[in-house]
Amino acid sequence: MMGDRDFRSIVKNAVDSIGRELEIEIDAKDIKTIHLKEVVQCLRRSYYDRIDSKEIERRGFNDLLSGLLRKLQYGSNPKEFAVDDIKLRGQADMVVDNSIILFRPANAILETPLANDLLYLNACMWIYDKSDGIIIYITGNKEESTFSLTRDKKMFEEVVRRVRVLNDLLKEQKTPILEPSNDCTDCQYYQRCFITKKNTKQISLAEMLGLKNEG
Repeated sequence: MMGDRDFRSIVKNAVDSIGRELEIEIDAKDIKTIHLKEVVQCLRRSYYDRIDSKEIERRGFNDLLSGLLRKLQYGSNPKEFAVDDIKLRGQADMVVDNSIILFRPANAILETPLANDLLYLNACMWIYDKSDGIIIYITGNKEESTFSLTRDKKMFEEVVRRVRVLNDLLKEQKTPILEPSNDCTDCQYYQRCFITKKNTKQISLAEMLGLKNEG
């Protein structure tokens, strides 16, 4: 019988292997092409992905949902939007009539969509010139949360601003500022941004205040 440790290792390796095949292709040297995925997440993470990358640890097959849909016949083709002399490249999971559809994994049913997903969806609507968008979150138990969005110009202007910022930082080889969020905990670059815990000697409050015990 296969041991639990070996089984988990096989599953993890399979998820990582499939994930690499489904990952959005980004040419690290082509800074004139910025992918939408890079600017809706932490810019420092996107910068490290290009300059000194470290593979992300995927948690399960549910994380591969969006990539699988893009590869299937009803998945959409990438499309570009000009930002000055920079190309912003985006790719929706599906385009149906006048709507952009994104599928995202979730650990539980969500009451509100995630901010970076809203930025991605809204930007896709501008890139593909569509007026409506839908995000569908699916849990490991096949429960769904669905949210709709009408495209917003100011939200897209923020994405365009971040495109210019990331392009400038890549040209100048400057690390972006820290953008703390809930995503930091699972980020593969966590230790580059935050001080790691060190072993320290425990001292009492009296020692900190310079007081001595009197017998």
